[in-house]
Amino acid sequence: MNTLAFPLSDQPFVAARPRLFSIAYRMLGMRADAEDVVQDAWLRWREADHAALQSETAWLVTVTTRLAIDRLRARQNERASYTGNWLPEPLVELASEEHTPESAAEQASDVSVAILWVLERLAPEERAAFLLRQVFDEDYPDIAATLGRSEASCRQMVHRAVERVKLEQPRFEVPAESHRELLAKFMQAASVADREAMKRFLAPDVAVVADGGGKVNSFLRILRGAGRIAGVFYWALEHAFPRRVQYRMATINGAPGLLRYVDGKIESAQSFDFADGKIAAVYIVRNPDKLRNVPASPD
Repeated sequence: MNTLAFPLSDQPFVAARPRLFSIAYRMLGMRADAEDVVQDAWLRWREADHAALQSETAWLVTVTTRLAIDRLRARQNERASYTGNWLPEPLVELASEEHTPESAAEQASDVSVAILWVLERLAPEERAAFLLRQVFDEDYPDIAATLGRSEASCRQMVHRAVERVKLEQPRFEVPAESHRELLAKFMQAASVADREAMKRFLAPDVAVVADGGGKVNSFLRILRGAGRIAGVFYWALEHAFPRRVQYRMATINGAPGLLRYVDGKIESAQSFDFADGKIAAVYIVRNPDKLRNVPASPD
């Protein structure tokens, strides 16, 4: 949607649009789905009685959240039959690129692939309550109004979600630059297939979660162990694609990540979790449907 094409009456929607996209993407994990939800919210906005709204932003947030919940429910059967692990579509930003209206979603650590991977375990309303409270700092009365639930029910949902996220995804507050430096060293080791050097940058219990969606070969189960994971990267360089692989640093969902190219074409987007100066988890998106908005070549 072109901002310049909006009439003055639509300016409240234009101002709220980055926030609405952020909500929808965090709920759905797919750019196209998030954009469709924002588009549907705009269509409803055009039909609304604006004079009767107490808060235009609150109305837009409510409509977007409910639309996202409905779409997530509709997608649950599809995701339940998905081949292998389901990871979100990566939001990739290169250093040379200009920021877009949606870049607010890409700049926040709370939209990381690791967090969205955990949120997939939550029910749609529970996920919405968690995001509205923990990410967007909404008050409980507003969350209750958005979800059509009691405040007590919303508090319970948020509490359960917070405990689940803490249990499955501990947070480590480390400067992004430190992550970037560690990742650059790992990328260098991976680029020359130095298996022992790669192991030094990996936590002993490091895990790899891969998403091929049944479209390309990928690991259907989570792999664990520094030796095994180093072997995965070594195998890709030395056996599967000898002298055909290139890595490129990128910002993926607001955090340092790697793009891997084979024969000059995008093969995967790789996100990382870090702990105690080591790589604790690797999330590899290989499903080509989720790489359509990733730079197609390393140049």
